[in-house]
Amino acid sequence: MARTPIWTSIYETLTAEIGTGRYRPGDKLPTEAELAQRFGVNRHTVRRALAALAEAGLVHARRGAGVFVAAKPTDYPLGRRVRFHQNLKAAGQSPTRKVLLLETRLADAREAEALALPSGAEVHVFEGISLADGVPLGLFRSVFPAARFAGLLPVLDETRSITAALARLGVTDYTRASTRLTAKLATATQALHLQVGEGAPILRTVSVNVDANGQPVEYGHTWFAGDRISLTVAPE
Repeated sequence: MARTPIWTSIYETLTAEIGTGRYRPGDKLPTEAELAQRFGVNRHTVRRALAALAEAGLVHARRGAGVFVAAKPTDYPLGRRVRFHQNLKAAGQSPTRKVLLLETRLADAREAEALALPSGAEVHVFEGISLADGVPLGLFRSVFPAARFAGLLPVLDETRSITAALARLGVTDYTRASTRLTAKLATATQALHLQVGEGAPILRTVSVNVDANGQPVEYGHTWFAGDRISLTVAPE
């Protein structure tokens, strides 16, 4: 009689334990060494079982961190007013941002065009990682006209919130004028920051936000981890 492969048995055991709540969404699974000891097998066999769990969408690996039970993708509305902190709190998650870069430099051609700036104008750049309950959701780069928002960078460093920073500098409301969505594959650097595999699917959004007078205030790029976000678009 044909025998069930050992890795299949491990896969079925872990699947059942995830299904019954022993390991909940977001939980880290034991290490390969710990699982190998538990099941009395080598790490290659455990690795095969974990690969099958990943193929089934039950777990995902974070580079340098381990293997985690997959969580339900976060619903993220794309409306005229998109607010990171508000969206995450509405989904019952805790939003945080990690700053990677705050700098002032000359705008490139695309940034100048998007922000309606003359050639040679300066821009403020805010780059970082958006997290939900400590899990990276996306990388972002936001670019602002420097002449209009002279003191923006220190406020962004303090608040980590674009909405709060712009409000402090006089822009109490802004809306999304345009958004482009494109499917991409994660580069090595993006994969490192998002804790996904290189070549994993990601979704890039490119947007322009304007103030109440229609003047551009932000040119933004976001690269979302494809399996952690569900972008929704609704008429307003």
